[in-house]
Amino acid sequence: MATTTTTSTPFPFPPTYNFPPFFTPQPNTTTRHSQLHKWSLLIQAWCRHHRQYRLNLIEAVDTPLFHNAALRKRLDLREARAVVDWMCKSEEEGGGGRRAEWIDADGQKSVAWVWWRRPEEWADVVSEWVEGTGQKGSVLTVYEIVQGEGSASQEFHGMDFELMLKSLQVLVKRGKAQVFGSEGQEGVKFF
Repeated sequence: MATTTTTSTPFPFPPTYNFPPFFTPQPNTTTRHSQLHKWSLLIQAWCRHHRQYRLNLIEAVDTPLFHNAALRKRLDLREARAVVDWMCKSEEEGGGGRRAEWIDADGQKSVAWVWWRRPEEWADVVSEWVEGTGQKGSVLTVYEIVQGEGSASQEFHGMDFELMLKSLQVLVKRGKAQVFGSEGQEGVKFF
């Protein structure tokens, strides 16, 4: 399912993580918006640190991300869903700038993409890499892009394949790439 790489450095929690009210839904609208924004930044930073692209809330509510054992405070599943719901909305909708997207087919809202970089941003990173390595006009497999030696130093190395395909589709829409082949055997030509 999700590709997760364990890092040797501990995750640096922000100071608000050690403030008990951070774990309690705030009744004041302005304070609540600020709280949701801080949770969004924390979730994005956590996922980036752990190179995690999908977040399974049912599993995550028992991790330090949502459970501060020293304070004996946690976000329950309902509140974690509320945070991710907010992250899914655009800023115009009063949300968190579309920094998450639910991916549950059954509507249970238990698994979401966390966009510490949106697919459009990943597309820019991949495009810069293609340009910088002189691979315009080349055909690469998605596997080579994600797991190959040529991308080992890139931030997208080891990325979730489905997310890479979403990002490559952005390049297709921009006229910078063509994706072809069957599922699991996709190739990409860069223009």
